[in-house]
Amino acid sequence: MPRAEAGTLGDEEPLSPLARQRMQEHTPKENPSRNYVSEKAEGRAVFEKQVKVLLTPLSMEEEKHNKRPPQKRLLEKFSSNEGPSEREPKVKKSGDDPTTHQIRDVSYKASSSPRGVIPSMSTLHHKSSMVSPTNTSITIDHDSENNWDTDSEGSNSDVCLDGSSQLSAYERKRLKNITENANFFASLKLLESAARLRKMATKGQSHGIKRVKPQKTEAETVRRRSMRLQRVDPSGVPLPEIPAQPEPVIDEYPQLPPGPLPMVPANQSKNSELTDAFLDTWTKISQINPNDTEKHICNLERYKASLSHMILSEDAVTKVVKNRIYSVAIHPSENRTLVAAGDKSGQIGLWDLNCKSEDGVYVFIPHTQPVSCMYFSPFNPVHLLSLSHDGTVRCGDVTRAVFEEVYRSEENSFSSFDFLADNASTLVVGQWDGDVAVVDRRTPGTTSELTANINSKTTRTVHVHPVNRQYFIAAGAVNVCIFDTRYLKSNGNKPISFFSGHTKSVASAYFSPITGNRVVTTCADDTLRVYDTSSLSSTIPVLTAVRHNNNTGRWLTRFRAIWDPKQEDCFVVGSMARPRQIEIFQDTGERLHSFYNVDYLGSVCSINAVHPTKNILVGGNSSGRLHVFRD
Repeated sequence: MPRAEAGTLGDEEPLSPLARQRMQEHTPKENPSRNYVSEKAEGRAVFEKQVKVLLTPLSMEEEKHNKRPPQKRLLEKFSSNEGPSEREPKVKKSGDDPTTHQIRDVSYKASSSPRGVIPSMSTLHHKSSMVSPTNTSITIDHDSENNWDTDSEGSNSDVCLDGSSQLSAYERKRLKNITENANFFASLKLLESAARLRKMATKGQSHGIKRVKPQKTEAETVRRRSMRLQRVDPSGVPLPEIPAQPEPVIDEYPQLPPGPLPMVPANQSKNSELTDAFLDTWTKISQINPNDTEKHICNLERYKASLSHMILSEDAVTKVVKNRIYSVAIHPSENRTLVAAGDKSGQIGLWDLNCKSEDGVYVFIPHTQPVSCMYFSPFNPVHLLSLSHDGTVRCGDVTRAVFEEVYRSEENSFSSFDFLADNASTLVVGQWDGDVAVVDRRTPGTTSELTANINSKTTRTVHVHPVNRQYFIAAGAVNVCIFDTRYLKSNGNKPISFFSGHTKSVASAYFSPITGNRVVTTCADDTLRVYDTSSLSSTIPVLTAVRHNNNTGRWLTRFRAIWDPKQEDCFVVGSMARPRQIEIFQDTGERLHSFYNVDYLGSVCSINAVHPTKNILVGGNSSGRLHVFRD
């Protein structure tokens, strides 16, 4: 390719010696790498426009008058906050390709500085990076490097790089990278995003913005309904509306009607012959003499020997009632063993052990709530008296085959009772609200003779002194007191004796069976306490305290330690120990014996009863099953 002479440029006027010298100083030496451009580089699609490398002539007159030719920058420079500066290059879009930018001619002052001929790489990089982010393509035309383009700004203008006719391979690659980076950043649209962010930042921030949830537009689905559901007759005539029926109120504990109930077994109602035979047997065994129930005391060694002979056999275990047992009673007959159990649902089951298990059990339902206390009348055992939480006391009379109502209260719930008189004509009844009632069975009606407030939160058990029957002991929440029925009144009753030492609720308190000189209490603080009541002082101290696990939980009936009617100083209580057992203690705190059988006793017997004259012990568990130990 021909090269222009150093002194002249085309048809222009010759340069002065000073200008020629300066151009020679700043003209780069021959570089073979600039003499050609590879065909591969020329064929790239990214170089679509031509870059004309021209030399800018300088005249001496302009040098003398310090006149500088107009300068045009290589690339366009933008700033984020200010408009274009004075040195900002003008970029004109081509008419042929509106998306391509033409790089304007730029003339460099040759006399200003040694770097006036070719701009430095840092300057070129800075100006190229500020090009507007559009697709810019550049090509190099070697044939027009010596031509002087004097077209106006309205036409496509080229970049004039004074003193250099070619771009090196490094510069071409760098220019290509700059272009590609500009296109990439243009595709990211950073300027638009920054403008949006600035606009959002300038807005006032509002606190506690309430977001309104868009309402869900549920598509209405058409459900197919039969004519019956639409209440339309097949002929198309609407049917009359059915009046709304009130929902029945289901009472968890329905109250039985007042008055006597027939003594009909619920489990053998169809076989009346067996029921009649059972009632006849009950009547016959109740014909006892008063001397037969006289209590005799034997020495301790003999008593312990009799306990060891009492065993539990397979035929002495059976399910008598449906639910958890709350009370157990033994008929005082010595000829036949008849036991009764009251459960949580109000059922009373009687079991004749002289018959087979299936045929000897008779279940009656005289109550609707737990039967918490039950006794055979000591004066006339044909009567079985039972008390329930439903607020009734009933007497099962075998001779008439009815459960007659002795005492009834619609407002109160009963907890326990005992006989005040030897002939069982009067009762003292404990109530869960803390009051006690005196009931006389000889008077007509089902009301009490007296209801007395004994200043207790609740009354769980009441028991009458075996000798001085005007005294009774009441076990309440924490307090255990002895009262005299002769001085009871509606309010303001004071106990004649108070039992101290209990720290939690007391489940039971009973006088010793023969003399009444001892009282045993069962407390939730895991202690069995024995008190000396031979002298009824105002405060009765603890005689013996036996550590015993009484934590039965909510699914077991609470333990109630009772005295053996045949022994003055020994009492029976259930146990949480394994193997499951029933324990007998002496009033001194010594454990005399444990009744257990790993084959037939596998549950906790919370409620127990002892025969008054025979060696028979009955234990009831929380599944309605009775276990009878006998010799």
